[in-house]
Amino acid sequence: MKYNINPRNGDKLSALGFGCMRFSGDSIVTSFSGFFDQKKVEQLVLTAIEHGINYFDTAYVYTGSEEALGNIFEKNHLRDKIYLATKMPLIICQKAEDLDKYFYRQLEHLKTDHIDYYLLHMLSDMKTWDTLCNWGIKEWVKEKKESGEIRNFGFSFHGSLNEFLALLDAYDWDFVQIQYNYSDENYQAGVTGLRAAADKGIPVMIMEPLLGGKLAKNLPKEAVERYKKEDPKLSPASWGFRWLYDQPEVTVVLSGMNAMDQLADNVRTANLAAKKKLTPEEQAAIQDVRDIFNASYKVHCTGCHYCTPCPAGVDIPTCFAAYNTRYSISRSQGLIQYYMGTLLSDKPSYAGLCKKCGRCEKHCPQHLPIRKDLAAVSKQFEGPLFQATKTVMPLFMRKKPTAEDKKSK
Repeated sequence: MKYNINPRNGDKLSALGFGCMRFSGDSIVTSFSGFFDQKKVEQLVLTAIEHGINYFDTAYVYTGSEEALGNIFEKNHLRDKIYLATKMPLIICQKAEDLDKYFYRQLEHLKTDHIDYYLLHMLSDMKTWDTLCNWGIKEWVKEKKESGEIRNFGFSFHGSLNEFLALLDAYDWDFVQIQYNYSDENYQAGVTGLRAAADKGIPVMIMEPLLGGKLAKNLPKEAVERYKKEDPKLSPASWGFRWLYDQPEVTVVLSGMNAMDQLADNVRTANLAAKKKLTPEEQAAIQDVRDIFNASYKVHCTGCHYCTPCPAGVDIPTCFAAYNTRYSISRSQGLIQYYMGTLLSDKPSYAGLCKKCGRCEKHCPQHLPIRKDLAAVSKQFEGPLFQATKTVMPLFMRKKPTAEDKKSK
């Protein structure tokens, strides 16, 4: 097994980490259901540890995942032999008191008295961080660190590069987690964010290394053949992991393994990476496959945000990201990403709000037909279910008046 040393505390972390969202399969819908084969999960986790994996990543919103891990680690007396990462569910936190509320629930779920690597789940902009600071998040973390309940504090990220860089400077983070793979080298935080974090001595954990499995089993036939031509013994997944392992700024690569053959292949790749770096010929093969795969993307938006702000309030990059996810991963994941990004926010920002003014297209460095593409996004996602959700969502998202609000009236 390839290991990397956390420069901030000396932890020896397995380069291959176990991402525990997809215990029940590849579908994000079934992954969040909590219905999975507990015995199968235990066998996978124990086998992973036998092969040297010592970093396990879960989250409050991965229904049943924390409880499953807690039972496995307690039953087999493994808690002190692994590093456990989980995440604060920011999406359902409404007030400062929720920080303790959910954190202590997580300790109960995981049957532990501390979390080795604790993340703010989907912290993607400074506005959210400012809100957390007003809640006293810095003091809260300091208290938890002093008590030993949190050993390392970080955040997982799904926003723009500029927001990521701003967040890096806003606090002395112990680690960060970003989406990164050879297809998305310049997406969200991207390679620039990766290197910026590493320059600060911050360990970087990688999620979506295979773009939800798309780079493992759904590559175009031409891409698969290109890999076979270079080395018929390596799986497409192996190429994706090796590309990441070759980058010294990467600390841990998370894989949502739900089958023994996936685990075995990933362990082989990690062992190979410990002995052998990519050759120039292998790097060229990955570049060729990247070109083939990216040609299948529906909208070639880089998320640069030159098109924003939209006068009608459309979050154009978020709309396109969800649309691409629909085709690169699955319709269900694209739909969930679309709902979360355009409805579960301060203001609606879905594609259907577009007034076709054309302002965005004048500023797009990629010269995309944004108005036409937004119409396609709207047609794909904004069916009857979306319209119904759009109608009832304000009732659930409406802010309850505080005592101060009532006094001011």
